[in-house]
Amino acid sequence: MKLPLIVTAAFAGAAALLHAQHAPGADPQPGIAETLATARAARIADLRYELAFDLPSDAAAPIAGRETIRFTLADRAADVVLDFDPGPQPSVHLRANGRDSGIRLVNGHIVVPAADLVSGANTFEIAFTAGNASLNRNPDFLYTLFVPARAHLAFPCFDQPNLKGRYALTLTLPGDWQVVANGAEIGRRPHGEGYLVTFAETHPLPTYLFAFAAGKFSVEMARRDGRTFRMFHRETDAAKVARNKDAIFDLHAKALTWLEDYTGMPYPWGKFDFVLIPSFQFGGMEHAGAILYNASGLMLDESATVNQQMNRASTIAHETTHMWFGDLVTMQWFNDVWTKEVFANFMAAKIVNPSFPQFNHALRFLLAHYPAAYEVDRTAGANAIRQPLANLDEAGTLYGAIIYEKAPIVMRNLETLVGADAFRDGLREYLRRYQFANATWPDLIGILATRTTEKLAAWSHAWVEEPGRPTITTQLTVANGRIARLSFAQSDPRKRGLLWNQQLTVTLGYPSGDRTLPVRLSGTRVDVPDAVGLDAPRYVLPNGGGIAYGQIELDDRSRAWLVSHLPDIGDPLTRGSAWVTLWDELLRGVVAPRAFVDLALTALPAEADELNAQQVLAYTRDAYWHFLTADARQALAPSLESMLRAQIAAARSTSLKSSFFRTYRDTTLTSDGVAWLERVWRKEVSIPGLTFAEVDEIDMALQLAVRDVPDWRHVLDAQLQQTKNPDRKARFAFVMPALDADPAVRARFFESLHDVKNRAHEPWVLEGLTFLHHPLRASASERFIAPSLAMLRDIQRTGDIFFPKRWMDATLSGHTSPAAARTVRAFLAALPADYPPRLRMTVESSADELFRASRILSPGRR
Repeated sequence: MKLPLIVTAAFAGAAALLHAQHAPGADPQPGIAETLATARAARIADLRYELAFDLPSDAAAPIAGRETIRFTLADRAADVVLDFDPGPQPSVHLRANGRDSGIRLVNGHIVVPAADLVSGANTFEIAFTAGNASLNRNPDFLYTLFVPARAHLAFPCFDQPNLKGRYALTLTLPGDWQVVANGAEIGRRPHGEGYLVTFAETHPLPTYLFAFAAGKFSVEMARRDGRTFRMFHRETDAAKVARNKDAIFDLHAKALTWLEDYTGMPYPWGKFDFVLIPSFQFGGMEHAGAILYNASGLMLDESATVNQQMNRASTIAHETTHMWFGDLVTMQWFNDVWTKEVFANFMAAKIVNPSFPQFNHALRFLLAHYPAAYEVDRTAGANAIRQPLANLDEAGTLYGAIIYEKAPIVMRNLETLVGADAFRDGLREYLRRYQFANATWPDLIGILATRTTEKLAAWSHAWVEEPGRPTITTQLTVANGRIARLSFAQSDPRKRGLLWNQQLTVTLGYPSGDRTLPVRLSGTRVDVPDAVGLDAPRYVLPNGGGIAYGQIELDDRSRAWLVSHLPDIGDPLTRGSAWVTLWDELLRGVVAPRAFVDLALTALPAEADELNAQQVLAYTRDAYWHFLTADARQALAPSLESMLRAQIAAARSTSLKSSFFRTYRDTTLTSDGVAWLERVWRKEVSIPGLTFAEVDEIDMALQLAVRDVPDWRHVLDAQLQQTKNPDRKARFAFVMPALDADPAVRARFFESLHDVKNRAHEPWVLEGLTFLHHPLRASASERFIAPSLAMLRDIQRTGDIFFPKRWMDATLSGHTSPAAARTVRAFLAALPADYPPRLRMTVESSADELFRASRILSPGRR
């Protein structure tokens, strides 16, 4: 039975009395401690929620909520603790088993006394005012986002992954709103000026996967393979919707078909809906039956690059995989959050291949995972894939490139060790055994261990439970023009004595054609007897096959050849791996940044593979802004811009033209170059084969403004006026002050971010911060680094899971000076003993490139 949405005066009066009560004895600590969660999971079973919310059209109006929670309690020997932290002065009334309960509100929890409980079936009826922190309310739409443990910021619940419950939802809505939730809609009737919608009860779900979205959305429907899909969106460009929708539906259908075949299990959640959210915090979120996506990642422009197309396919495959890995089988505790993410990314790489047969998927895997994983794993802030977690209030700090990018590499390694068929069969057993329940990483390793002779526990310790990567070096001895000895050694840069068991595919470069040799590196050193007697190669690349993971330190001979001749490598995968390796060599200071950029300028006109071209363009932008002095940039700018302009005209595909144009847009410095960009923005110049969408025009306007073009204010004002989409318009208006030529206006923008309400749209904040700290304004923005660091704990406490790392990345993104590096080091040195270790690691990883750049650009200074 669904509950009415009326909070009575009696309830409100009782709630007011609660504010003055204090908890005697031991109280639950803030957040959700592992000890509390473990104790609750041992006592509570058969959990069901009946939830009802009254959603007003006014985004500032309170949301009234009612719920009934039903569960079986093993004993009544102790209190039951619910989680509820909606903000100051919570309004809540609870009846336990038909009687008003003498609850206590303590540290974001509701303590229900043992005297109000019974052994066996219990029922809590609760009236409350919902908290807003995780409801993402906008003027005409809202969406919930409860990961990792933010459901209790909105409603009372047991906010932990291993207490799965069934959810029956009722919502009242304004009359012109659409709505979607996990369960299928089963009833709709008029209610006041709007209507009341009821949804079917779900299968068991953890709180972080319960979701709904409501507001002014358009709805597209499609049938694929006998299944109905619905897409909710707010895109106002009808041509853009028409251009994208079939591809979006097709990609979902193909992912589902592949996963049903691979897992041997049908899609478990009945209906399949998804919502495209403007400026969504993540690429996607896998709510069962109601996936949320970042609209810009799926609604692509005509000039979308090949990477954007593949990223869209990968994102769709990733979120669809979660329907099995994460939703059907959920981690026991968030220390294993990586297990759901690794399978989503690992399977996504497999799924995308059939949809894009024209692409080099081994190269795609390399470039999609290795550079991003290395960005963290090479730093002092590197974290293990699997980390201990004492309290879910720090669960958001577990997320990042290590679990999203390194873990798929590690999982591929595991599949290679176990064998593809045994690996798949083990996963099928895992899903069958733990469906609609919870499991741990050791549970899976135990299943796989029965299918191999490999020592998986030792393998898991090095790869999964310890941070960092091995250093892999080459020992090459040449005598009389032939290889006398070739060996590879691994060492642990953190001095723990770890050994990483992995397969290498070594490439030896020859004028007549490269040669590959398989090598198993499991000890401190391995010789390659098959190489003895071969002609001396031009280079040796331990990761030539795109498999080896680690800091690849090239021998002098190979490094010298690659710096001069890398574009001569014929195989795209080997060439891509060489670029990844050479970038690492730049960062450790043995390849000069100018030599790297000069090589890129030579290579790009001849690069036939779009994936490689886009990666080299990314490296070029990074080196240009962070590893060249301002004078060196100005000296290089004419030749860089000339090359990019030539490639914009000559590129064979729209996506490649777009890649070259975006690099030009982001790097142009000469007066002629900036003037040409402004003429493109003003539509006085057209580029054959390249059509610009509204988002492209916005990006050009932002880049022009940060360069202080003479009429920068007119550019911004004109762009604001001509932006039609209301969501993009609101975002642009928010970011504009960060682009202002007046430092005082920019300072006020930064100061406004101290108020959590002004950080509600996290992607807007990050874009503003990135322009505030643009390299062209780095000297003026150094003063914001220290206060940004000081705000980090509040950012972690109030923001979504990726916000702390992205906040630090945006803050430090434009800085290379020794002074900026000293500010960060001083902050780290002064941290108190109780500062969260993972937040310290966040700072260390975000600051790594700043530290390296300051050393390279100003040797001898810190």
